[in-house]
Amino acid sequence: MEMNEILSKVDHTLLSQTATWEEIKAICDDGMKYHTASVCIPASYVKQAAEYVGGKLAICTVIGFPNGYSTTKAKCFEATDAVENGAEEVDMVINIGWVKDCKWEELLAEIKAVKAACHGKLLKVIIETCLLTDEEKIKMCQIVSASGAEYIKTSTGFSTAGATFHDVELFAKHVTNGVKIKAAGGISSIDDAEKFISLGASRLGTSRIVKIVKKMEAENA
Repeated sequence: MEMNEILSKVDHTLLSQTATWEEIKAICDDGMKYHTASVCIPASYVKQAAEYVGGKLAICTVIGFPNGYSTTKAKCFEATDAVENGAEEVDMVINIGWVKDCKWEELLAEIKAVKAACHGKLLKVIIETCLLTDEEKIKMCQIVSASGAEYIKTSTGFSTAGATFHDVELFAKHVTNGVKIKAAGGISSIDDAEKFISLGASRLGTSRIVKIVKKMEAENA
């Protein structure tokens, strides 16, 4: 697989609590240089980053992050605020406790509400696979497929594990209505990236792929 094809599927990510504007600006520069799908950054930097890139790169942010147990109203406010500040894509975390309580209707209603609050911008739904059983993951594939969201996403990268090949395979078997798959968390090599894509992932949430490419360029300079 061509490197530029892999990079075109990368949401180049920086979500650490200590992220500074200089660091955010640097990943925006990388995103523009390497033509990544987006940069995924904290909501507090969205407006500044959107102004900085001037439409040359999609800005993605996260809401209800990383625990997912904010109220629906709070998530909807975050989504609308992010879009108004210039976010083209929003990655939301579901209420994982509701999955454990089998509150399927509430989960569907919340995702639909957040999707409406995105005002036409792209929504990815993080289900935090490391905390769910396969049965719960399959149920969430069905719910996300019925919600109007564009993507189902494996992980926040802030829990006990990140994306696995098994989970992406499972998603690919059970999503419908054109829902796409984002693998995120722990993607640390080009081989991993290629495998996730081959299994059905259309997006990769990772900070490492661009770093690997930059290192390869430096070694070949």
